[in-house]
Amino acid sequence: MQVNTALVLLFAAAFNAAAAWEEKTARNENSPSAGLVHRKVEMEDSITGQSATVELAIFSPKSCQLRVIDNRDGASNLDGAMQAGNFLAGVNGGYFDPDFAPIGLRIIEGKIVRPLVHARLLTGVLISSRDFTQIVRVSEYSKARRNPYSAVQCGPVLVDAGHAVKGLDTARIARRTFAVVGNDRAAVGFCSEVSLAQLSQILASARLVDNFKVQRGLNLDGGSSSAFWFRRNRDVFSIPELKAVRDFVGVVAK
Repeated sequence: MQVNTALVLLFAAAFNAAAAWEEKTARNENSPSAGLVHRKVEMEDSITGQSATVELAIFSPKSCQLRVIDNRDGASNLDGAMQAGNFLAGVNGGYFDPDFAPIGLRIIEGKIVRPLVHARLLTGVLISSRDFTQIVRVSEYSKARRNPYSAVQCGPVLVDAGHAVKGLDTARIARRTFAVVGNDRAAVGFCSEVSLAQLSQILASARLVDNFKVQRGLNLDGGSSSAFWFRRNRDVFSIPELKAVRDFVGVVAK
């Protein structure tokens, strides 16, 4: 029985490593801000035929930045928080414990409200301020933080140096939320049900927009927490979360 289980796991790992995700269709929508675009990408694994839909709010850190919105009492959903704050786009934020307390670093409006922690899953930090938006590993944070206005610690890191991170979970399939950076662009996004390993491969291979190659990607809280919101010129596009979440990450114009 143990041998059979091991063989199954080895086969699954090898099969997953051979996955070849390809872009099938893509569509862009503009927003009220010239520096922000909504891109919907339909991806397909050419080996298994599995499909995935990726929604992205792509922006230039020269024109937009990220802000963390605390949802202390759980009374707001993503749509309400984005509408109330006049945000351009947003997703749910990081992990929280059964008592609804944030897990990992949180910086809101330049103030540290939760400290950095060292934990196996929480390997990266999304940081943003007026002059930059970055994803750094926890080990790099003390040197790279540059006094961020906003920060969320989460994980795992999905893409590093433009390549899919190896060793990520292949078994659990769920909705996903993430952030990516590369070149002079950044994005927050949502993906339909995939594993962490599959999301890593998708983000490393997808052509998000012209001249935007993902250099780093960070997983945010997924599953029933995952949500995506984008303000279009005349209305909004929204994928709501399925439960209350502790915080949100919103895109605002500078």
